Amino acid sequence: MEGLHNCMACPRGCGADRTRGQRGYCGADSTVWVARAALHHWEEPPISGTRGSGAVFFAHCALACVFCQNRQISRLADVGKPVTAERLAGIFLELEAQGAHNINLVTGSHYAPQLVRPLRLAREQGLAVPVVWNSSGYETADTLRLLDGLVNIYLPDYKYHSSYYAARYSHAADYPETAQEAITEMVR
Repeated sequence: MEGLHNCMACPRGCGADRTRGQRGYCGADSTVWVARAALHHWEEPPISGTRGSGAVFFAHCALACVFCQNRQISRLADVGKPVTAERLAGIFLELEAQGAHNINLVTGSHYAPQLVRPLRLAREQGLAVPVVWNSSGYETADTLRLLDGLVNIYLPDYKYHSSYYAARYSHAADYPETAQEAITEMVR
């Protein structure tokens, strides 16, 4: 798969060959793992609305904050189920059919190369609600450009202005400048 041979999907830039089963810093290989997909009523009110956001939580977060409230589903090895592009597109459509105001992709940066196809498939099959990119903000501008035209709303959770605290709590001293560059790309 394009972009996974020498993985640079996240700012960790670990270079893992995820196409050959090697796992990156995030813990993922080329298989997309969905930890949970359901209507989520407790997101920011404009995102949840009255019927809920169609939240798709992905396993294997590359930031790995020590305080993560989703640690059980975002950091533990292979939590949830592996999904194909076709199945993921189907999940998006099912969430819309259940009344979701949007499709809310939660912590998917390390899967961005693999999310392009299911997003396109879902649109081709009639997905009409907006797509939300709900992230830690720790991603590369190049990765975000893969999603150009596929994501309608960016919801970055800017975590650190301090390199010291970013290193201490997420082992990512480069977080402030990386997130600022990513958010600049989101605004573009």
